[in-house]
Amino acid sequence: MAFSEIKNIKIKAIAACVPEGIVDNSEFFDKTDFDKFVKNVGVTQRHIVDNNQCTSDLCYKSAIKIFNDLVIDRSDIEILIFVSHTADYKLPSTACILQDKLGLSTSTIAFDVTLGCSGFPYGLQIISSLMLSTGIRKGLLLVGNTQSKYTTSTDMSVFPLFADAGSAILLEYDQNALPLYFNLGTDGSSFADIIVPDGGARNPVTFSSFDIEEDDDGNRRSRLHERLNGMNVYSFGISTAPRSIKNLIEKYNIDFNNIDYFLIHQANKMMIEKIAKKLGVSLSKVPVNIQKFGNTSGATIPLLVVTEIDKTRLLNKQFIACGFGVGLSWGSVYFSLDKECLICDLQVLLKTENYVS
Repeated sequence: MAFSEIKNIKIKAIAACVPEGIVDNSEFFDKTDFDKFVKNVGVTQRHIVDNNQCTSDLCYKSAIKIFNDLVIDRSDIEILIFVSHTADYKLPSTACILQDKLGLSTSTIAFDVTLGCSGFPYGLQIISSLMLSTGIRKGLLLVGNTQSKYTTSTDMSVFPLFADAGSAILLEYDQNALPLYFNLGTDGSSFADIIVPDGGARNPVTFSSFDIEEDDDGNRRSRLHERLNGMNVYSFGISTAPRSIKNLIEKYNIDFNNIDYFLIHQANKMMIEKIAKKLGVSLSKVPVNIQKFGNTSGATIPLLVVTEIDKTRLLNKQFIACGFGVGLSWGSVYFSLDKECLICDLQVLLKTENYVS
């Protein structure tokens, strides 16, 4: 386990954005199968980008919302980290493009982190530790994915699950901030349980990459589409997430009863309920929005805060968040939000909008 404690860094604002386009999952099932799918998995609808929109557009709009609401001097932001596995290009880093588009100083540190479902806790640990070690006063963490770009409607093992969202988290140095506590981990031996086989340097795109293959369940996909070993990932999630959270609580002597919300990655309704049961947590402390937004990978946790947490009652609220998935990797983080933290209204990226070229 990789534990860390980071002091004097505060979450100042959180924003999230989803695309305007909505797909109703009932269109892809008969009624009996749809009812069963919703009962077990929980996804009734998903927000999906248009072909000309990327994760960077969703994160850009989230960041602009924070800038406008707080009237931020953009020259004060000295680090930008973009956490996603749906970058705009193979190269350059999308963070470099966003530095320019957002009007940040050329002295800004900017780089990408290629992670998915564990992206929020990992990204928060990276940016907060770098801020503390360098003396940077303000930083911007952008986390999101346009996972729908890796799916096809002929593969019902993944197509009804994944959706698109982006988020922005503004952090600042504050000597009075409560500590951030982290517990991060990785098991790369199971990397193939969530994978897009072709398109990287290991397996470059060839003509055969586009060939449609059919599995034993009748799902049809090419080697450029995402593949998910559902049973393995389910077992991984319901065992790793509660253990990661329990170890975090034990390591830092966190009072379990003082945690106001447990923010669990929105992978699957049954998984969320199983994890809550293993933790002994009332479901009233475990917000869920998977029914409206699906699995948006690394964006699920900030999206939960924006859509499900009462913005008028944030005084010293304590959270434990846990993300887990592709890698396989996972991370848990303890953080607090006070009355000065801005939780922005959910932003919607219109079909006509495209900010980052």
